[in-house]
Amino acid sequence: MGLRSVTAAAAALAAALLLVATACGGSDDRNSPAGIQTSGRTAPPAVRYDQHVSAGLIAPPAASLTNPLHGDARAAAAGAQLFSAMNCDGCHGGGATGFVAPSLVDGRWRYGGDDAALFHSIYYGRPRGMPAYGGILSDGTIWQIVTYLRAQPVASDVATERWR
Repeated sequence: MGLRSVTAAAAALAAALLLVATACGGSDDRNSPAGIQTSGRTAPPAVRYDQHVSAGLIAPPAASLTNPLHGDARAAAAGAQLFSAMNCDGCHGGGATGFVAPSLVDGRWRYGGDDAALFHSIYYGRPRGMPAYGGILSDGTIWQIVTYLRAQPVASDVATERWR
């Protein structure tokens, strides 16, 4: 087999693989890096917040997410209904005050309490029981839940803080 026929065969194989990959729609959402559009939807980028551990004092690469519904009373009301409808209160308790899962209104956060960190917790889930809802809920719906949680007043006395 000559060099030209090997090169032509390799080029044909590469073209065939490209055609198959294109026809199959590329990669699936579970393995796509954040910020890459897959299945008609763009995954949110990684966000930076104070709780990130930085190696060598260099913050990890990240972007900013801004809650488009921040302070919107109607969005907070819709978020309250979604919180109940999605059974969030089954773990986080009524009013998000805590039950078998942590309180979301006591002002203490394991993974960051700003809007972007809450969005990420709901979208991607968290270890130890928080399911990922990014494949189930739209970004707007998640922002409504975040808006509801952020609208809740922080309790002056947190029940898990100390015994009376």
